[in-house]
Amino acid sequence: MDCNLAPKTLCAKLKRGNLELKIEEAVLPPENLFGFAERRNPKRAFLFVSKVLGRHIPVRPSVMAASFDRLADKIPADLPGPVLFIGMAETAVGLGAGVHRAFSASRSDSVYLTSTRHPLGTELFTRFEEEHSHASAHLLHLPVDPSIREMMLQAQSLVMVDDEASTGKTFINLHKALKNAGLKNLKRVVTCVLTDWSNGAVRKAIGESAETAALINGSYKFHENLDSPLPEMPDVGSVSTGKWPLSAHRDWGRLGVQHVEDTLGLNLQFQPGEKVIVIGTGEFVWRPFLLAERLERAGVDVHFSSTTRSPIALGHTIEHAMSFSDNYGLGIPNFLYNVEAGQFDRVLICTETPAQALSSELIKPLNAEVICDEK
Repeated sequence: MDCNLAPKTLCAKLKRGNLELKIEEAVLPPENLFGFAERRNPKRAFLFVSKVLGRHIPVRPSVMAASFDRLADKIPADLPGPVLFIGMAETAVGLGAGVHRAFSASRSDSVYLTSTRHPLGTELFTRFEEEHSHASAHLLHLPVDPSIREMMLQAQSLVMVDDEASTGKTFINLHKALKNAGLKNLKRVVTCVLTDWSNGAVRKAIGESAETAALINGSYKFHENLDSPLPEMPDVGSVSTGKWPLSAHRDWGRLGVQHVEDTLGLNLQFQPGEKVIVIGTGEFVWRPFLLAERLERAGVDVHFSSTTRSPIALGHTIEHAMSFSDNYGLGIPNFLYNVEAGQFDRVLICTETPAQALSSELIKPLNAEVICDEK
């Protein structure tokens, strides 16, 4: 982040233009919370890359948990219950689970649900669009458990969690879809993000019932270079059942939860001084995070990261990229950023699909161990 502007203004020079940020409020120095990258996406050129999320940059679990707690502390304590938390696939499903965990430590009338790009074969509640995204369609499944379903349908407060808000349009689309699908009792709405550049767009669209919880608030301007060629975006927008269909019996959020058990790698043993990374795959990140968090509490030198279907160009905060086929059998490319062979002594890749579904182009270069969710 190099520029000659005012102290609370940051800028980045990208191939497709210049991005200028005005920071209004931040709980930590901005450079500790995010960096910049360029999307391989003709719909939007830039990306804010979180340094506390554990998706595109390896992060220590304790740093991630601290961001969960900080965001939960910003959510109003007087929200009327039940409170429905929704985490946005795929980037924020773990963030949403972490914020919900922190929030629910002090009250029991909340439920967590994730959007997804994976049909489960159960009843859909609604769907909505993230229009600028490389994968714009989101599904929301109706919870199967009667008590969870009732909490969702009777929710009086809605907390929508994402890594960042640029225009707020995705939140507005989700809120509209939920109301149209039958959530008629909502009295309060909170958008919960690491970085908010939307300038109050959700409140303007929804009304006075909406408010924001964020670690950074500000605004941005993108000065596009119209002479720059648009990138070709790989086809990663699939919303379908692949070769390796998912089981609703091993759910961790797509069908709604109040609590998720730490179930992965319970018998793992480590040598003193080993440097370890735990990697989640796609939307399957919360149980892998719980494993990484457990290892860190036990004294292991551990970081956490995740594979993704998000196509990002090398440069700026993205220093290394691996590409390989997805592990759901959809035939789409997936990526792992800023993790190189030899960087860690042990690489643990966690999956909700069978081990054989993982690409050798991911496993072999990292000499990785595969841990399957057997819950």
